[in-house]
Amino acid sequence: MNFYKKIVQTSLFKITSLNSFGVLLKIGIGLITSKILAVFVGPSGMALVGNLRNFLTSLENISTLGFQNGIVKYTAENERNKSELQKIITTVFLSLFFVAVFLGIILFFTANYWNTRIFGNNIQYLLVFKVLAFALPCYAVSIFFVALINGLGKFKKVIWINIIGNTIGLLVSVWMILQYQTIGALLAIVIAPALLFFVTFYLVQKEIDFFQIIKLKLFDFQIIKNLSSYSLMALVSSVLGPIVFLAVRNEIIQNLGIEQAGYWETMTRISSYYLLFVSTILTVYFLPKLSKASTNEETKTIFWQYYKFILPVFVLGLIVLYFARFFVVELLFTKEFLPVTNLFFWQFLGDIFKVCALILGYQFFAKKLTLAFIITELYSLFVLYSASLYYMKMFQIEGVVLAYAFQNLSYLLILGIYFRKSLF
Repeated sequence: MNFYKKIVQTSLFKITSLNSFGVLLKIGIGLITSKILAVFVGPSGMALVGNLRNFLTSLENISTLGFQNGIVKYTAENERNKSELQKIITTVFLSLFFVAVFLGIILFFTANYWNTRIFGNNIQYLLVFKVLAFALPCYAVSIFFVALINGLGKFKKVIWINIIGNTIGLLVSVWMILQYQTIGALLAIVIAPALLFFVTFYLVQKEIDFFQIIKLKLFDFQIIKNLSSYSLMALVSSVLGPIVFLAVRNEIIQNLGIEQAGYWETMTRISSYYLLFVSTILTVYFLPKLSKASTNEETKTIFWQYYKFILPVFVLGLIVLYFARFFVVELLFTKEFLPVTNLFFWQFLGDIFKVCALILGYQFFAKKLTLAFIITELYSLFVLYSASLYYMKMFQIEGVVLAYAFQNLSYLLILGIYFRKSLF
């Protein structure tokens, strides 16, 4: 009994419990939005939604210069050094704001090009990119605020931001999809995150007097130089990653049809729901801990805390979900999506390998191991794309999720070897 009391009293358990509530809420919201999407836009519309999400992820990371993890690291390290923290906040905020405005202007005047690249000849979706151009600065600043709050160690506030953001996303998505079907779904993806700016600004203002801190004379190019390695890492993972997924989806559309691409997007969407549990707890709890760890022994303790506490719960959840997959697909979507159940096994296996590797991958960011990260990430993306094309020819759409499992297993083995001293 004392053992369980000790677990319940740990900060990790408290953060994980709140995070679990946030993830369950996200899954509940996802259930509603996915059902509405399935009914009103079908598998083909789901494929278009997937394309826009991948494009938006890349654009967000370009507009924030890939600084998110760097902001968490340097904010955590300089939390007590007020003058240095003020320099970091000023420099990063001004940089991201002006870059986002610049990119927004370019996007507005090149909307036709991007519409063709992402949606083909569907000219009716041009409005989506026009709206995105105006929303982009709000995206960038909102992401900066979340990273800042995270770096200050306000884990609960980060989780509450996610909870509020998911709720806003639900309300906007339901209304837009019911009113405008496919284009409504696409516009909701663009509008909902921009509205989160007001929430993040309010919470940051409660922690620090933001307008008093921002002073042009405090802008320091050395801070940009220090963060540049994070830009390179983000460019590879958060920009090239979605581009590779977009390329794979387009290959599926060309070779197997848009409905098969919709089934793959559906499986990816289900996967993203439960992976939120792990990715959120990694970002808000483990990344700041790894950033402060100064020895292999401290890092090893953090790694194994993750493997002992987080991994078993995740695997157990997937086992339950696998046996309930037919019920889950019909509940979340419609009977039209039942072919997705054939993709569960390899997707789940790939996700287990991915979750095992994630904590090791975060060590790249925590210790700013730029070159090693870029090499391993490029290898991982190359394996995913080439294996997807190879296995697709042999096993159709199931080959794509088989390639995903193979990619994550090979990535885990490489990271296990690279970080063996911190692991064992």
